[in-house]
Amino acid sequence: MKPRVVKIGGRPLGDPAWLSAFAAEAARSATPLIVVHGGGTEIDALSERLGIEVERRDGKRVTTPAGLAVAGMVLSGSMNKRLVSALVSAGVDAIGISGEDAGLVQAELAADGALGRVGEVVEVRAELLEKLLALGLMPVVSPISRGTDGGALNVNADDVAVAVASAVGASELLFLTDVAAVRGEDGGDLAALAADEAEHLLAIGVVRDGMAVKVRAGLRGIAAGLTAVRIGGLNVLTESDAGTLLTPAGSDSVVSQLEEALV
Repeated sequence: MKPRVVKIGGRPLGDPAWLSAFAAEAARSATPLIVVHGGGTEIDALSERLGIEVERRDGKRVTTPAGLAVAGMVLSGSMNKRLVSALVSAGVDAIGISGEDAGLVQAELAADGALGRVGEVVEVRAELLEKLLALGLMPVVSPISRGTDGGALNVNADDVAVAVASAVGASELLFLTDVAAVRGEDGGDLAALAADEAEHLLAIGVVRDGMAVKVRAGLRGIAAGLTAVRIGGLNVLTESDAGTLLTPAGSDSVVSQLEEALV
């Protein structure tokens, strides 16, 4: 049975009630799950407490050596273990792992090093995740990855989720949010959204802020060949028609795309 990959942003993981609810839903999943998480908000907060400047260029985080140390403490340390603990408490045999461990996620410097120790995914060792799944374990992946130079790199968690889903041939890639679905121009929830329509909603600002980040990541997943990408609340884990299904540009029929994804 092909696994599903679940991407969680860092902000929900700071909410104990949300985290407990997620763990309970994950425990009910009928298919194996691989969880990938971010944590930018907590990285910023810890950096501020430690007096380490947070710098961004064109909206992208710059990761200095000191910033990388903080990112590792948060992503591969406290946040990863908080998520694992919640899942174990819900009866899930979850195991925390970073992209560095066994070279799970191999990356190279992004933007020719202009962003510091920020990386772009080169390869995912899918066989490592498949072995963990075969043992009945749920991998919980921190996006801190192993660079081609042997050092750690800070990689965008959305990109890691897309790469992991592609590498393992995931049946679905799910982006969890605190809203039920992507909303259209009329403010209503969208059951499905074609890539060209998504680009239009992004361009006119209907889809913005955190949802824009998730939609763009989902579109990268569609472009990478994933057959099913959904964005929505916790119920996307247990309800096959929940959230918004992203589809390729020029899809002939929303209904046919939904039916194809649910086969």
